[in-house]
Amino acid sequence: MEDISGKTFKVVIVGSGPAGLTAALYAARADLNPIVFEGPEPGGQLMTTTDVENFPGYPDGVMGPQMMDDFRKQATKFGADCRYGYVTDIDFESRPYKMVVDEKTEIKAHTIIISTGASAMWLGLESETRLRGKGVSACATCDGAFFRNQHV
Repeated sequence: MEDISGKTFKVVIVGSGPAGLTAALYAARADLNPIVFEGPEPGGQLMTTTDVENFPGYPDGVMGPQMMDDFRKQATKFGADCRYGYVTDIDFESRPYKMVVDEKTEIKAHTIIISTGASAMWLGLESETRLRGKGVSACATCDGAFFRNQHV
């Protein structure tokens, strides 16, 4: 990978889940040469998701990791630079913005898109862990259809 220390970018995207990679695709198609820092979980929460059946373009469903691989391939096809890296500091007081990646590499960006995702909020109960995926869910929108016409 090319050394980026000291460089200034038009667009830096922090996070590589669906939102980050969609932003990368659009920025790349606009010739903004985006760089995506994947962070601690490249691909986001979908990397641990099995069947995704509620996203357009996948009428038969798709495994989460495959979907994220498709997103990444499409973004890089148009010129996005997706790389492992963890943004450890951003100075929003300066223009262009100053950033530190992996606690050592300093770069600048005219635009920063923060798409670091979400995390499920679990209660930490033993039964919750045991029953996860068997009726206990952190995403009613995602999993509600599994329980249609059932008394819960």
